[in-house]
Amino acid sequence: MAENNFLTPPELAKAFVGVGVKKASLPIGKMILLGILAGVYIGFAAHLATTVATGWTIGGTAALFGLKKFFIGAVFSVGLMLVIIPGSELFTGNNLLTVALCHGKLGFGGVLRNWIPVYVANLIGSVILAWIIAASSGLLSGGVGGTAINIALGKVAAVEGHNYTFFFRAICCNFLVCIAVMMAISAKDIAGKVLAIFFPIMAFVTSGFEHCVANMYFIPAGIFAKNFSGAVEASGKSAEQLATLNWSTMWTNNLISVTLGNIVGGAVFVGVIYYFLYVRGTDTEAK
Repeated sequence: MAENNFLTPPELAKAFVGVGVKKASLPIGKMILLGILAGVYIGFAAHLATTVATGWTIGGTAALFGLKKFFIGAVFSVGLMLVIIPGSELFTGNNLLTVALCHGKLGFGGVLRNWIPVYVANLIGSVILAWIIAASSGLLSGGVGGTAINIALGKVAAVEGHNYTFFFRAICCNFLVCIAVMMAISAKDIAGKVLAIFFPIMAFVTSGFEHCVANMYFIPAGIFAKNFSGAVEASGKSAEQLATLNWSTMWTNNLISVTLGNIVGGAVFVGVIYYFLYVRGTDTEAK
């Protein structure tokens, strides 16, 4: 009988015990470098999505809303492909370390030893790429820069219930991201990994959910783009509106609530639940 070219759900869930232990045991220097790479990879996808999001108007009026969102989501999926296939450390995907935690192969300190450096490294990589694209490439000096500003403003606008709604959008986001990670690990060939990643990531972006690492690029890119008059003009935003886009509101109005929601969606709704479904009570050994 031919061998499956994918792992079954029980095999996959048990594999994440070993994966979690290995990730938590990485040397800190290597973990940080891999985390920076992941931030850069997600940033590349975010810039691509920003470019694709630019210019969808007919007679000056926004048009083809659903189709535009689909294409933005479709191209953004390249980010997780770059993270998974060449290999790097992404905070949201690493929320799945809770499988090993629940199985007793990893302590909470071991989880934090991975999550904290990787989160910081993802931020560093994302901001560095945003600065490179904004300061040196000229790609955010015009219409694309205007789109970057508008995307960033949409993520930090101080409106009633903003953090509350973003928290729940973030839960939905990392539910799908971690499922994409599991499906990609399950596939044993490149084509299978690409397809496994594409659909859940396209779904989360098209649906309007919130991803903390993506926002580590989107918001800084908008902040940097404010320095270009062409980008400001293309955004159509007033000086008062632009003033709300800054490094402080990036955290208070977005990243804190989105990060917490991502943890709930990935660590609890996927990691813990799949542990109880397929790993609890087994004799799985970390490899």
